[in-house]
Amino acid sequence: MNILEIFINSILLIISFDRELWDIITLSLYVSFTALIIASIIGFLIGYFLALYNFYFKKIILVVLNSLMGIPPVVVGLIVYFIFASGGPLGVLQLLYTPTAMIIAQTIIIFPIVASLSHEIFLKNWLEFRDQIRSLNIPFWGSVKLLIKHSYFLLVTTLLSAFGRAISEVGAVMIVGGNIDQYTRVMTTAISLETRMGNLEYAMALGLVLISLTIIIYSIVYLLNNRK
Repeated sequence: MNILEIFINSILLIISFDRELWDIITLSLYVSFTALIIASIIGFLIGYFLALYNFYFKKIILVVLNSLMGIPPVVVGLIVYFIFASGGPLGVLQLLYTPTAMIIAQTIIIFPIVASLSHEIFLKNWLEFRDQIRSLNIPFWGSVKLLIKHSYFLLVTTLLSAFGRAISEVGAVMIVGGNIDQYTRVMTTAISLETRMGNLEYAMALGLVLISLTIIIYSIVYLLNNRK
């Protein structure tokens, strides 16, 4: 079978809504979106706090956050594995090889990205509007709303970049999820498995979906940056 035939068959798998294929895609989106929501809530709060307040260990925390942006995903997967393994501190929860463990791993991977970039965004706008906020005696939530309003496009860009990192991750989810069929198998791990098994139609179909999602995400980022 040549490459053209494989490509055509992969397209047919996608448009025919093959159940196994779309179960993998749905799980991938669920895991990555859930991780993004958790990381964005915690990351935005920490980024906002670091931007507005000064305290003794602030610079150390910022250095750590910036350093963790480049942490290898397989290392994160290994750490999560040791924590939730049967002999680990949280092994009693029995979360290893579950979608929950994959969500935790992806959250840890993208959290530093969200926190560090949102800190820079909030800090820039805080320095710009600080005098006006103080002179008008705007309450806390009012200042939060003002800064978010003026940071909207950049914050959305940050979230899209973090989501792109999460959904394309393979090392950590392979370690903590185990690539279990119809349970923890996501697009990246399935592509690796199907390629090794010689099932190239499935691998290419998943690859096309993953590439399409990546193109859509970074196209939106580009458009938002242009609009900004």
